[in-house]
Amino acid sequence: MTDRRYRQPLPLGGEDGLPFSKGLMARALIAAGLSADRAYELALAVEAELAASDRPATTIERLEEVAIQTLGREDGHAAMQRLRRYRDLYELDRPIILLVGGATGTGKSTVATDVAYRLGITRVTSTDFVRQTMRAFFSREFMPAIHHSSFEGDPVLLGFLGQTRNVLVGVDAAMDRALAEGWSMVLEGVHLVPGMMPAEIEGALVVHTVLAVESEDVHRTRFHVRDELTGGVRAMDKYLDQLDEIRQIQDYLVERAEKHRVPVIESSNIERATTAVLELVLALTDRVEMLV
Repeated sequence: MTDRRYRQPLPLGGEDGLPFSKGLMARALIAAGLSADRAYELALAVEAELAASDRPATTIERLEEVAIQTLGREDGHAAMQRLRRYRDLYELDRPIILLVGGATGTGKSTVATDVAYRLGITRVTSTDFVRQTMRAFFSREFMPAIHHSSFEGDPVLLGFLGQTRNVLVGVDAAMDRALAEGWSMVLEGVHLVPGMMPAEIEGALVVHTVLAVESEDVHRTRFHVRDELTGGVRAMDKYLDQLDEIRQIQDYLVERAEKHRVPVIESSNIERATTAVLELVLALTDRVEMLV
């Protein structure tokens, strides 16, 4: 696969005759785990140096020197280590399938969307979207499991697993389509149950993680915040009334993740959870090197 449309190269300038872009560099630095403020601070420092020397591009070695000068030795060195891993990830020349699982209210969609943006992945979808699409084709009488929320089955886990098996048919089709076209993809949803998803896919790099909120109080607060941000589009009372069932599904997903060696990330702090997921993706380069 020679078309690298699913990721961006390290933007040092000079690619296809184009000059250095501080915006593209800042985005690459953010993808590598720097905060937006620090990323733009470093990108501006590089831009200023290139302007002073009338050069259109920098090098990875000079970028590291500027990073240490701008961010300090420890932070600058750490940033460059991550940036090199970001470059190595691009050089692997394979699409990425990132699977972000977790119970309702654990921050899956926020984390998945942010990680996709930072990595330049444009295909992002949810298992809820897949389920909603399937509802349009399969009646309640024909496939009842997909016509209720994941935590509304009777009993809860049996209903959830029945729905999951149906939804994963559509999820597999979505992944097959993305890979056939050579695109990386981020999938998020409660239905991405460890052990029911492929750990490996030929020709692609797969990362699977499960988000979990340890504190029930924090978990409950998430639905209040969601209600305020969406103007009540997603009925808060339904989630709060069935929080015990939602957390039962969370316990099941965490147990399955531990059994199948899928990393569990505590997501009470969304920014830290996002950084942790990014680290998992960047670590793909280490995994591939071990297999070579």
